[in-house]
Amino acid sequence: MRLFFAHSDKNPHGWGMMYEKNSSIIVREPKKASASTLLEKIMTGLPPQKTLLAHIRYATVGTIKKENCHPFRASDISGRVWTMIHNGTIYSGTGTYRYFKQQSGDTDSERLFMAFMDKINDRLGRGELSERERFALVSEFTAEHAPRNKLNLMLYDGDLLYVHKNMKNTLSCKKFESGLLFTTVPLDNDGWTPMPMAQLVAYRNGSEVYRGERHKGVFIPTLEYITALDAMNI
Repeated sequence: MRLFFAHSDKNPHGWGMMYEKNSSIIVREPKKASASTLLEKIMTGLPPQKTLLAHIRYATVGTIKKENCHPFRASDISGRVWTMIHNGTIYSGTGTYRYFKQQSGDTDSERLFMAFMDKINDRLGRGELSERERFALVSEFTAEHAPRNKLNLMLYDGDLLYVHKNMKNTLSCKKFESGLLFTTVPLDNDGWTPMPMAQLVAYRNGSEVYRGERHKGVFIPTLEYITALDAMNI
């Protein structure tokens, strides 16, 4: 965990974590993770985790404040709690613009999450969802929002962990005896497997449960995007 948060030197604009300690807790802070005394205190006393989501932020959309740090969390109308972390940018956000005045912060990621929650609630308004139907709905959402957007994300519903990427050379998985670890950048040089492109995968307790169909929403950088990265020496 400390090795992951050490990457905050290049992603200094905030950190957040969902972890379990008697109950599910989310902590967020708009400062560099490696300089956070709060984070160090949490990690020192952190018990073994069934599911943990951690995020370090490089601000591309939205100001540097707590409300813009990930994870984002909300309950659907059935009472199920959803948690999301997102790496990327929503360039084509026509389905999320209406959340500008409703959101707590000012990021595209939060607006994406609000759009997702509305999709879940709209469907729940017509009846309960089975586990497979729940997965299908998340898969449909990622396929809808991936085209022209950078959509690497993880969603957790208290039972299943949904993982999706559409950017090449990002988001890999490493298997341990105790479970799985997912990171945007491998933390060492051994045993990492790239996640599939443009295809949602769901896990429970470290084992794959569902794998969706591949979609066409692979992010392809434009010349302007590549030039901007070169200018920032990324």
